[in-house]
Amino acid sequence: MSTPLDRLTDLCPPPAPVQPPVDWAGVEAALGTRLPQDYRQFTAAYDPGRLADFFWVHDPRHTSVHVRLAGPAADRIRAQMRSDHARGICPSPVDPELLLPCGGTDNGEVLFWIADPRAGPDAWQVAVNEARGPRWFVFDGGLTRFLVAVLSGTTEVPQFPKGLAADGVGFEPSRLDQWCPPLPEPSPPVDSAQIRAWARANGYDVPPRGRIGVAVRDAWERAHRD
Repeated sequence: MSTPLDRLTDLCPPPAPVQPPVDWAGVEAALGTRLPQDYRQFTAAYDPGRLADFFWVHDPRHTSVHVRLAGPAADRIRAQMRSDHARGICPSPVDPELLLPCGGTDNGEVLFWIADPRAGPDAWQVAVNEARGPRWFVFDGGLTRFLVAVLSGTTEVPQFPKGLAADGVGFEPSRLDQWCPPLPEPSPPVDSAQIRAWARANGYDVPPRGRIGVAVRDAWERAHRD
């Protein structure tokens, strides 16, 4: 019976790995959590690099802060999620403390593991946050299964370009000292009072306090998007 990794390597064959193996005990100690088995298998099959000229998966071996699994970039993203959630601006679908960045796209979307249950990483789901926007997508499965579903065209993520895999997919390995995709810029803080005032001026019914509804936030984002 084929595994999700078997299907992924059929879709997107990797070259023979040349980078050193991962010190998983050290990585998991630094993160304070065990990691999914499918992710361990993914890093054994694929060096750091890019899938389908679009996805990059965080790797413990990479020297770039942008794509290293643990480091300042991941900490910055998590801090942004906590701030947004507390302000009611583009809040995550789960407690932001459960979000662990695991990858991203060239368009600026961020991929997260939903680390719940904490002690059962093989049951973690994958969440996608829109680049500089409010939309979230949650995939009921692990990272490798998610990549297979998107690259095979069986799952469409609203935040991703349509026909992403229409022209075929491939894997581009990177040199650890060269490849450095840009870190998405943090979303600027927005006063929720501004959103409420705009909503009332445009015919939306919003409460004076508490969480602002998703439909209102979406409408505000569309109205203020460049």
